[in-house]
Amino acid sequence: MKSTDVKFWDVRRNKSSKTASFEVRWVVAGRQKSRTRRTKALAESFLSDLRQAAKRGEAFDTDTGLPESMMEAKQAATWLAFVLAYLDAKWPHAAAKSRDGLTDSLATVTPALVADRPGRPDAETLWRALRHFLLSPTDRVKERPAEIASAIRWLEQASLPMGALREARVVRAGLDALALRLDGKPAAAATVARKRAIFYNVLQYAVELEELDSNPIDRVRWKPVKVAEAVDPRVVINPGQARELLAAVTYIGSRGGGRRLMALYACMYYAALRPAEAVALRRQDCHLPEQGWGKITLSGSRPEVNTRWTDSGSTHEERQLKHRSRKDVRVVPIPPVLVEILRAHLAEFGTAEDGRLFQSERGKVVGSTSYGRIWAEARTIGLSPEWAASPVARRPYDLRHAAVSLWLNSGVPATEVARRAGHSVDVLLKVYAKCVEGQEEMANRRIEEALAG
Repeated sequence: MKSTDVKFWDVRRNKSSKTASFEVRWVVAGRQKSRTRRTKALAESFLSDLRQAAKRGEAFDTDTGLPESMMEAKQAATWLAFVLAYLDAKWPHAAAKSRDGLTDSLATVTPALVADRPGRPDAETLWRALRHFLLSPTDRVKERPAEIASAIRWLEQASLPMGALREARVVRAGLDALALRLDGKPAAAATVARKRAIFYNVLQYAVELEELDSNPIDRVRWKPVKVAEAVDPRVVINPGQARELLAAVTYIGSRGGGRRLMALYACMYYAALRPAEAVALRRQDCHLPEQGWGKITLSGSRPEVNTRWTDSGSTHEERQLKHRSRKDVRVVPIPPVLVEILRAHLAEFGTAEDGRLFQSERGKVVGSTSYGRIWAEARTIGLSPEWAASPVARRPYDLRHAAVSLWLNSGVPATEVARRAGHSVDVLLKVYAKCVEGQEEMANRRIEEALAG
């Protein structure tokens, strides 16, 4: 039997066990259910999956206590069937960019987790079959060309049983596949790290469903290429260069396209806004006094994605702030120079119908192609040929890097910089470690003063 009458309790420590473990408890149609996990994080992750299934309106099996999506994954005999069930469970609540990343990563690793069967299609055909016709739930209804249909049949027959994922050599084959591009060349370090994380999470889901005893990746000695997390200090512009570039922007475009976007770039530089946060900025988010400092209260973001990954068909998905819940806001004090720029922008261009400060000539959300092109042209005007050929401020996003670097070098406490920029302190110091100057001399002086006292 199945029921939608489900209630959940908080995770609790299992006191009856000699070793540390945590219990997930819930009730289905009056029948109590529980599962034990070794860590609190694993227990809360499993509870979160249960709650999301209940929010989607899934019926829960009264015998096992599991929702329909988990039952499908639990009953999956092969890796491919498990992946499809995993995507069905995660898809409704996944952001568009997450959907893109999921299908890209799983289209890379899945062809490596197969048996050696005759008639294997070429790598590109397998990738296309998975990426464009099978992995996304919305793509499975599309008409399949003959070669794609044949490739999918081969995958269904060759896909390894889930039990094979317990073997280190099988998991290593999957990891090795993630380290290569489709053309066989090494993938970028950041790409490998992202795809490995997704592969790990899918296997962790199998652990949650007790299809695997532990995550097999933890037992494999495999080190990906180290990702360069720190910002390259060469991209950081100084205040004088920033002013020159913002002025140069206003000269771009025959119909004032650059002037329309100058304040957008100013928000990235003076308030350290991410581009997706800047394009989502609304008039009601801004406190712009006639004199002195103002403030921006950020509550959302409009990341740009391919329309095939969104439910709305829009290229700009309305999302919460990065790494924040939907109700979280971030208040950023803004200096008088930015207040003045925004007031002038509103006086000249007004707002879009929904209150957004920045819009295209047709009132649409400003796309990355537009603000990227204008910025590229502005660099050729606002910088000398030598500087224009350098990495300095090559992307609009580098304006945010310049802002955070300026704040840190000005002596603003890292905790305050992190709060304004929407980072954790740990990530802030790791990412901007190479952009902080003059700290050694200051530290030496303070130590010397302390020793003298």
